Amino acid sequence: MEYCIIVPAYNEQAFIAQTLQSIVEQTKLPNKVVVVDDNSTDETAAIVLEFQARYPWIQLIHKQSENIHLPGSKVIQAFQEGFNQLDASYDVLVKLDADLILPTRYFEEIMAVFEKDAAVGMAGGFAYIEKNGRWVLENLTDKDHIRGAFKSYRKTFYEQMGGLKPAMGWDTVDELLCRFYHWKIVTLPHLHVKHLKPTGAVYNKAARYKQGEAFYRLQYGIAITAIAALKLALKKQKPSLFFDYIQGYYQAKKQQVPYLVTDEQGRFIRNYRWKKIKSKLI
Repeated sequence: MEYCIIVPAYNEQAFIAQTLQSIVEQTKLPNKVVVVDDNSTDETAAIVLEFQARYPWIQLIHKQSENIHLPGSKVIQAFQEGFNQLDASYDVLVKLDADLILPTRYFEEIMAVFEKDAAVGMAGGFAYIEKNGRWVLENLTDKDHIRGAFKSYRKTFYEQMGGLKPAMGWDTVDELLCRFYHWKIVTLPHLHVKHLKPTGAVYNKAARYKQGEAFYRLQYGIAITAIAALKLALKKQKPSLFFDYIQGYYQAKKQQVPYLVTDEQGRFIRNYRWKKIKSKLI
């Protein structure tokens, strides 16, 4: 089995060399790496070009977009631009952020999971962040969730779900749809991915409202949204975020923002979420 990687990048000069170096040092190399420079104003593109000159399977492309960062839509639009550069010669599609350091055997082990079990739709390791000179498990990581920073999809499943949704919540809806379509999600806790720039570090209030909007667009309903919002706010150690998330939910409801999933998928998602909530209470 072969895999391809797409790396959306916006002003990542501080990190992208480490990410690309960890890719070229993999014990199982990809067929192709497409780095999408999403209108960067720093030296991101120049750094990628240095790698491209040494490794012909690395390709830099440019995308023009606004410099406003709202989580979800910008990164997935850049990802789609990279996806358009691929041909059909891969079995697994990988979305990577440009601020990661992967263990050298990362993709050897990820691909082994896909090869061993044809029912696996997604696979990934665990995210670690640096605190006080030590690498610790990122507290947003659940044992059955793959962080949006490093997603690996079986091509068949990726096509079945219709690709990634260009909206905040894309990295939740993909896993929910994976289960909806009866694929397995495999996480490998021993694969420690160093996340150099923790998620949400620079999110403004508009972006925080987007999280509440994402809960609405996933058809959670207000009860599940309130539970999820409280859990996320506490994990981020900012209880006040709860109110931003709830306000974002009601704003989306008032504006009748389109759902990211069908009604049938929405019912499945709510039932699945309630089962998860109840299992944690037992």
